Amino acid sequence: MDLSLSRADYIQVGVTSQKTMKLLPASRQRVTQKVVVGDQDGVVLCFGMKKGEAVPVFKTLPGQKISRLELGGVLNTPQEKIFLAAGSEIRGFTKRGKQFLTFETNLTETIKAMYISGSDLFLSASYIYNHYCDCKDQHYYLSGDKINDVICLPVERLSRVTPVLACQDRVLRVLQGSNVMYEIEVPGPPTVLALHNGDGGDSGEDLVFGTSDGKLGLVQITPSKPIHKWEIRNSKKRGGILCVDSFDIMGDGVKDLLIGRDDGMVEVYSFENANEPVLRFDQTLSESITSIQGGCIGKDGYDEIVLATYSGWITGLTTEPTHKESGPGEELKLNQEMQNKIASLRSELEHLQFKVLQERENHQQSSQSSKAKSTVPSFSINDKFTLNKDDASYSLVLEVQTAIDNVLIQSDVPIDLLDVDKNSAVASFSSCDTESSDNFLLATYRCQANTTRLELKIRSIEGQYGTLQAYVTPRIQPKTCQVRQYHIKPLSLHQRTHFIDHDRPMNTLTLAGQFSFAEIHSWMVFCLPEVPEKPPAGECATFYFQNTFLDTQLECVYRKGEGVFKSDNISTISILKDVLSKEATKRKINLNISYEINEVSVKHTLKLIHPKLEYQLLLAKKVQLIDALKELQVHEGNTNFLIPEYRCILEEADHLQEEYKKQPAHLERLYGMITDLFIDKFKFKGTNVKTKVPVLLEILDSYDQNALISFFDAA
Repeated sequence: MDLSLSRADYIQVGVTSQKTMKLLPASRQRVTQKVVVGDQDGVVLCFGMKKGEAVPVFKTLPGQKISRLELGGVLNTPQEKIFLAAGSEIRGFTKRGKQFLTFETNLTETIKAMYISGSDLFLSASYIYNHYCDCKDQHYYLSGDKINDVICLPVERLSRVTPVLACQDRVLRVLQGSNVMYEIEVPGPPTVLALHNGDGGDSGEDLVFGTSDGKLGLVQITPSKPIHKWEIRNSKKRGGILCVDSFDIMGDGVKDLLIGRDDGMVEVYSFENANEPVLRFDQTLSESITSIQGGCIGKDGYDEIVLATYSGWITGLTTEPTHKESGPGEELKLNQEMQNKIASLRSELEHLQFKVLQERENHQQSSQSSKAKSTVPSFSINDKFTLNKDDASYSLVLEVQTAIDNVLIQSDVPIDLLDVDKNSAVASFSSCDTESSDNFLLATYRCQANTTRLELKIRSIEGQYGTLQAYVTPRIQPKTCQVRQYHIKPLSLHQRTHFIDHDRPMNTLTLAGQFSFAEIHSWMVFCLPEVPEKPPAGECATFYFQNTFLDTQLECVYRKGEGVFKSDNISTISILKDVLSKEATKRKINLNISYEINEVSVKHTLKLIHPKLEYQLLLAKKVQLIDALKELQVHEGNTNFLIPEYRCILEEADHLQEEYKKQPAHLERLYGMITDLFIDKFKFKGTNVKTKVPVLLEILDSYDQNALISFFDAA
């Protein structure tokens, strides 16, 4: 069964945060519901639709930014009470807009996530989780990494309180009171949690999670251990998941899974055999989806998917058909309701145009006055800078509440800008004088009209660290610009993992000195991505990392006065040694540095590089042959005389050229890594081999794995 949905934009509020829009329950099925939404201006708006117009039920005055909005009430009754989190405060409203609760929590940070179950309130700030019952403190937990979302399994079904935290370090932490019952590793940093089917599924223990890299999964939270049921990999490279809901939009009696992503993608998954979900519908909006819920708000009898977008649009994807079929010979007539709506919109547009002209004249007059005052218009930017494991590149997403005019990218370290299919902006590059200035990259992206979201891909070089800056200029008057900074770290291509292979040949770097636990942790934050800003609890910390480009590993174990770092890649150890020495020197701390180099690790690293290098060399050779083969094809009129290998190259020519285009400097990058490995191997022996690099490059040009290994051994 195919699903056909039509888009309808209802109303626009201020910029919205994740999970700040809900539909109030209806008295019976398929009757229009009221929508309640909170925005970053601190305004809560509750409205319903009447004759195609949004009619407010109540609206609050502006206040602190609303970070979460949930519905609650007595268990097993309609959840009609509205609860919102703003700053460190929780406020409660009835469905008519009467405020009945103001609860100032003891959290010192802004509330980031909230869940309500009867009289239980579950809150989390960046690292702190609190459980309250009837506004009285019950349990507390300090997380080792940032908490992105919190949920509790249905108490009315399981007769036990089981909160679950979604943490940035790719772990779901299942709590019992103030303690962790167990941890569940998931394939990406989890950003959102939801009860499967809205009630935990058949067992009441089924939990759906979505990750920031676009993966989706279902896990059963039993009292003893987790059971992974299914997982959907993000094969289409879509955006991160921000919101999830369960609703029977297909109308087959089984609840479907509704997904909202940060690239504007809306997806509907149905359960045909009740096991794994199947994608039934997808549609792209121009901005990120912050909230999603199934219900009925436009017209009685027509179900729809209701969405809140980043810039504040409340939009419906409705099952109501927008076009009516006309009979033979009949003209399609607009009904009276539609004609009235068009007339109303025209009148509103004329009024707004007149108001804009008036204000523009007033502004010009006041700007010519001697008492003129100028104010810079403010605008919100939603940005994300994340490492993609699949292609070892960074994704920079910039989303603005209004249309973007241009974005200037400046970097003081060498980086590559990669092509992004979704990006329609026109890029222009400026030449940089790296000797007289710190600029290694200056690029301007000029956006097309009404573009509010820009996605860029960046690949960095490990060992070269600094700052990437984005200057964002929207299409507003007077012209204004905001700057966002992103740190390119020394080991920028390393990603946190929870397990490593201890049987690999490892090189060891040991540091000893008069430094505190907090100081060495701050050095780790400086060197590596995905390290929590706050030092973990306890006297010792252990972190594992994997290089997303080469699959080499790194183990970091450190405490006050000592740090031990192990890696199967000598270059990783060399970068750490140089950077940590520099940081300690800045703080005038004497370090006692010792290292153990495992000769076997060099051959091991070269073997890890081998398949990537061989593939890139073969790809380059195939691309070089394409033009010559095409000329032969034109000259001979067919390809029957060619050997199968060459025929295959011609058939895949477009794909090969596209892939080659997507990998600029890929071969040079691999050559650079092998060169660094060669130099670093002998650096630890106290030998400078830079004069032998030209010979190494000659060997790489006529690449043979055994010859390369022999050169490393002989040198």
